[in-house]
Amino acid sequence: MKSIESIIAKPAQAGMVGDGFRVFNYIPKGGITQKRISPFLMLDFNAAYNFPPSTSGHLRGVDVHPHKGFETVTIAYKGSVAHYDSSGNSGVINPGDVQWMTAGRGILHKEFHEESYAKKGGPFEMVQLWVNLPKKDKSVAPHYQAITHSNMGKLLLDDNAGEVNVIAGDINGINGPADTYTPINLFDIKLHAGANFEVSIPQNHNTALLIINGSVTVNNDQVASEHSFVLFKNDGTTIQLHADQESVVLLMSGEPIDEPIVSYGPFVMNTEGEIREAISDFNLGKFGYLD
Repeated sequence: MKSIESIIAKPAQAGMVGDGFRVFNYIPKGGITQKRISPFLMLDFNAAYNFPPSTSGHLRGVDVHPHKGFETVTIAYKGSVAHYDSSGNSGVINPGDVQWMTAGRGILHKEFHEESYAKKGGPFEMVQLWVNLPKKDKSVAPHYQAITHSNMGKLLLDDNAGEVNVIAGDINGINGPADTYTPINLFDIKLHAGANFEVSIPQNHNTALLIINGSVTVNNDQVASEHSFVLFKNDGTTIQLHADQESVVLLMSGEPIDEPIVSYGPFVMNTEGEIREAISDFNLGKFGYLD
């Protein structure tokens, strides 16, 4: 089995991203460095939170901001988000959907609560994960993969134990629809109370779990409670879960990218010089224009 390196409790305080996302940051503020969890760079979890209805036509969210050198993966559990970018793309991420945005050589982006959801308010639950790109791919043209709930790979577990939505990678021969630049598994696992689940992950992958809801016993050993984050050592290939109650677990694993990581806000490159170039490109308008 993959040994547990640490179980990290939900951070004590949430932070606001714009005025529409109330998030707990696990990577890197939870004490896990970007190098240790490569290719993953950042994990924000908007644990379930009830937003009141918007008033006066104001939509909560995050206004125009740049990205360069990596990918953003938004997983919607509750609530809906509308997004827009400087290439003229737009769309809505509804519950069960995933948006996989490759920022590549640079893009401007904004995202807000979708209008019909905003008018009603209600529960909002999301994950945003940043995934690094290798140096050779940091200058690819920006693009999206809009992954709806209906076109994910689906593994139905035996004995009505639950199901796995396969976003990226493969499990038991079922492939996720996301195209990735390096080997990555991203599984949304839903387990009924009392269910058992086992999965095989390559030994060299950096691997972790985020307990979205419920509580699970990991490897017949340690209990991971709701909203905790489980980091594994790179010493085995099997993970076993027992659902102590109805549970939703996000499993992420990836082959490390053995390259320098230099981060500056929304830019992730390999050198300080490349960061300065990214800032210059942004200031010169090379990422395009977005109202």
